[in-house]
Amino acid sequence: MPIKAVAFDVDGVLTDGGFWWGPDGQEWKRFCFADIMGLSLARKAGLTLALISGEDSPLVDRLAGKMGITDVYKNCKDKAQALRSFVESRQLKLREVCFMGDDVNDLAALEIAGLAAAPADARPVVIEKCAYVAKANGGNGAAREVIDMILAQTRAAGTAAPR
Repeated sequence: MPIKAVAFDVDGVLTDGGFWWGPDGQEWKRFCFADIMGLSLARKAGLTLALISGEDSPLVDRLAGKMGITDVYKNCKDKAQALRSFVESRQLKLREVCFMGDDVNDLAALEIAGLAAAPADARPVVIEKCAYVAKANGGNGAAREVIDMILAQTRAAGTAAPR
């Protein structure tokens, strides 16, 4: 069954896992434009996107707003439940969803997703659970890599992602 949606952990997947604190206490995160373009290409191809973050950062909302992602789960302690909620709200099946995570708090969601993916620098226990491991590190093109792979498989199968 083709992948129709992709849900991403944010820190360590769409960022390199680091952050900066500014002198006024502001938190800054670095996002990669290759990943941003990948999210845009995925949306244009008809894939549904979600962000599932353990953090409650306004930067997650800002990224979601910029990319037109409406399915956002923040301060998430149970990412598997968030993935189930996303699937239910979009009337999908878990096997139609890719989840990309990088650390132990992503394991439960990775175990139930149709396609489990990780960046190259994910924790070893995560990599062991994933069918797809990117060559790129988190925050450095890993998300783009998994999107490119999904879109290539969709084209090869001669199917279009749903709109």
